[in-house]
Amino acid sequence: MIQTDADKLWGKPEYFDAGCGMTRESTLWLIEQGIRVMGIDAWGWDRPFWAIKEEFAKTSDKSVIWGAHFVGRDKEYCHIEKLANLDKLPKPFGFKVACFPVKLTGGSAGWARVVAILEDRL
Repeated sequence: MIQTDADKLWGKPEYFDAGCGMTRESTLWLIEQGIRVMGIDAWGWDRPFWAIKEEFAKTSDKSVIWGAHFVGRDKEYCHIEKLANLDKLPKPFGFKVACFPVKLTGGSAGWARVVAILEDRL
């Protein structure tokens, strides 16, 4: 779980510019560590769109656009976006996360009810 506190800006225009997001390289590193399910409290898994747009303007490198998202084309993993209340979790362990997806047809992504289970309450 990547806590950026972007969720505190939900409903405000600044929300879409908040959070740090992940790159292709950071996503691959997490997968190499054995992590297959990862989540973030920002609007998306990738870096904020302004940062992606800025880098693309400088480099014209199309691979920077949704680079972290597209890792899934090469490596199997699942990322979860728009989480909330990550600041309420014990750090960096002491909890489990359960994800209950909503079944959709014809899409490449969908919603999920994501629940933290605190170990000291088991």
